[in-house]
Amino acid sequence: MEKDNRRIRVECRKLLITRNELDLQWLIGSPFFPPLTILSTFRCIHSDPSGPDFHRESEEIRALLLKGFDVIGALIVGKSDTEKTAVRAIEATRKLRKVLSGSTNSVNEETIGAVADPDTGDIRFFVSETEGSTSLELVNSVSYDENTEKFVWETGCLLRCEIPIKLPFCFPVNKPADAENIFLRAVEAVIAKFKDPNVVYMVEASSKASSDVVQPVILRGEELDFDTALPNIELLDKAVHNSDQKLLRCAHFCLKNKSTPELFSVENADIIQISVLLNRSEKSPKCKAPAVEYFPAMEETRLLIVDFNLEVLCYAVQGIPLMHAVSKLVIPGLVDQLNLMKKMTLPNLLTQHPQLHPYHFSLPGIAHPITVAYELNYGETEMKQVDIRRSLHLRLGLPFDRPLIRIANALDLSTKDRSSNSSTRKGSSLLKDVHIGIPSGGVSGGSVSLVQGSYEYYHYLQDGFDDSGWGCAYRSLQTIISWFRLQHYSSIDVPSHREIQQSLVDIGDKDPSFIGSREWIGAIELSFVLDKLLGVSCKVINVRSGSELPEKCRELAMHFENQGTPIMIGGGVLAYTLLGVDYNEATGDCAFLILDPHYTGTDDPKKIVNGGWCGWKKSIDSKGKSFFLHDKFYNLLLPQRPNMV
Repeated sequence: MEKDNRRIRVECRKLLITRNELDLQWLIGSPFFPPLTILSTFRCIHSDPSGPDFHRESEEIRALLLKGFDVIGALIVGKSDTEKTAVRAIEATRKLRKVLSGSTNSVNEETIGAVADPDTGDIRFFVSETEGSTSLELVNSVSYDENTEKFVWETGCLLRCEIPIKLPFCFPVNKPADAENIFLRAVEAVIAKFKDPNVVYMVEASSKASSDVVQPVILRGEELDFDTALPNIELLDKAVHNSDQKLLRCAHFCLKNKSTPELFSVENADIIQISVLLNRSEKSPKCKAPAVEYFPAMEETRLLIVDFNLEVLCYAVQGIPLMHAVSKLVIPGLVDQLNLMKKMTLPNLLTQHPQLHPYHFSLPGIAHPITVAYELNYGETEMKQVDIRRSLHLRLGLPFDRPLIRIANALDLSTKDRSSNSSTRKGSSLLKDVHIGIPSGGVSGGSVSLVQGSYEYYHYLQDGFDDSGWGCAYRSLQTIISWFRLQHYSSIDVPSHREIQQSLVDIGDKDPSFIGSREWIGAIELSFVLDKLLGVSCKVINVRSGSELPEKCRELAMHFENQGTPIMIGGGVLAYTLLGVDYNEATGDCAFLILDPHYTGTDDPKKIVNGGWCGWKKSIDSKGKSFFLHDKFYNLLLPQRPNMV
């Protein structure tokens, strides 16, 4: 049976992460959106033939998922009885939600059970209204929205609360086993303070993207509402004006004018800053001097201080009142993050404490941020950290050759003015992505495949260094290395000509006299340098003449689709950087998007593009001429993305 008005709304680009038989995925929604709205999906990675490990799943999802989002259903891949499979998905969801909430009460919210066919990928959706319901409703009305970011961020904002905590506690030296319980009680005392009637939460706008000045608002613990369930909170209309500060809408601090679709994103979201202050003197009956109480230890004790650096990010719609945003989102987020760090600290409580720091990431295909707490005592390349990231990539359906959740890719929420979008990276004045805005290559019926990500344009005479006539391959290599740097595969500086030469000497490819010379290098030398400096492997394609290059166009298009790195084309003493191809597979017609390192002018994008230093070159132009010479041998260097997370 299906209700006429029931509809599943899918607001994520990739709902089905895998088609492996019996795989389960958690469906993520939000109480701020219409029921049965799916915003993202997390793979269940802790399970056995008997079902999911709900305790481990809940711990990891609670750490990853921002308050303001929750689990609303599950999807199972399988070909067995569809309705029975949907029942299993719904039962798993309800068990997980109980563990997440810490409650044994019945879950009476609508729950989605979806079943995907492993062969076709077709998905059928079922809904159960209450836990006691014995029947499922098949929902055939399903809509897929392509503009997910607009849906989430047009009326959404972020709440950010950062608290550094130094937690001191003492334990008897001759009873080290007591340290754990004393530490746990100290953590519980901190958690209790978050709900203390005397605690003060200061709410203020953290963005200066608007000229408006909004005064901070003070909320006291006694004014907060911890009882009303989040789905039952009444969202306030913008027409409602409240003089009571606790009933002000979050929109009061949302200053950004989202006039263009590009502004609907995590990076451009309004951020409301929440600060926690302790006020112990507000209701004192009379003024008095501070008093210090002394409790002498009856036995030898040891003092330990544990540092917690909490940084909680929550999602809210602009219509929610501030008091509910703090009590139902921020405070639960602080409690969960503190409990997570408590658990990570316990194994080494009496030795070296972990340096824990939460980071927030905006990931492709997921419209909302996620939070990851990293242990900074470990380097990012150590296997413990690599295993953590690999597990996260698996859960979130991310490719394993993209460093998407490395610290360098974390959202920067600390700056006050995040409205500017500079075209150059910090510390560099070089042009980036000069090909953007250039029309396609003009191949009739062609398909364009381009470099993925950003790069810097290196060319002759930059940095006051005269390499005209011999340094084009060096410049192409610098552009390629800048790509790996800007995609956060490496943090090394882009090497100079001398440093490139030194690398080739270090590996024994060149004699020491090569350093400081003006000798050319080619594809093989570039591959050696990339391997030494970045650990990047390369594929080299040889063609006997420029007329054979179009035959490689299909392979080049596949490279840009799958690897996305810039390519170096070398022929004789000339080298170019290839940024894309426009290719008609049926006719064989093609064009090459060339970034020319032989340019010697100023870094003026219009001058570069209009002068043909960055643009499309057809295999055969209207005059029957080819950019690539027919009598010249060419090497193509195709750098491969490292298989690293």
